[in-house]
Amino acid sequence: MEETIAGAEATQIPKQRGESLLETAVRYAEERHWDVFPGTWLEPVDGVQRCSCGDGACAAPGAHPARPDWATQATGSATVARRMWQKQPTASILLPTGRTFDAISVPETAGFLALARMERMELTLGPVTLTPDRRMQFFVLPGASAKVPDLVRKLGWSLGALDLVTLGEGMYVAAPPTRFGSRGAVQWACRPTAANRWLPDAEELISPLAYACGRDR
Repeated sequence: MEETIAGAEATQIPKQRGESLLETAVRYAEERHWDVFPGTWLEPVDGVQRCSCGDGACAAPGAHPARPDWATQATGSATVARRMWQKQPTASILLPTGRTFDAISVPETAGFLALARMERMELTLGPVTLTPDRRMQFFVLPGASAKVPDLVRKLGWSLGALDLVTLGEGMYVAAPPTRFGSRGAVQWACRPTAANRWLPDAEELISPLAYACGRDR
């Protein structure tokens, strides 16, 4: 089984170590009904992994959209996903937000603090990713982008004072096992399971997330 960060759910959707990007993208579409689209990929240049976009200073090498019309390219069809990754087997797996889920992105340290608090509160979590640039993305029901600013204000925080970002319509997250250049691969902090198919509302998670971000400043 693929390694999971400590504290993740014990019951996991089976996944064999070394499963290809193609197989994983197809599983996301088939099992989770997530829209997927292929992003950029990494290419060896003079012994260094460079982004296929050709920008030597790329901020997310191998992990961003490869074309401007990516939103129309995203598909929930496993058959279409298989066809797209067959054309470019090393393309990153990107998931558009604002469709089947939004995501709340926080710094890694705040994310782990929030996870511990959520566990004590016995909150039901959706999937959570951990990226090599030390961010955690908590999957929540769509519509979070519109709700979160007001929810944060009601908790007594200014959204501008917290490193808490909502990803909704027109945005995306990179899904495991997408790699960010030489920094490593995206991982699951809480992997998709049968138990978390139904996502929480942003309102259920915002208090521990805002508190953790406030502590992390």
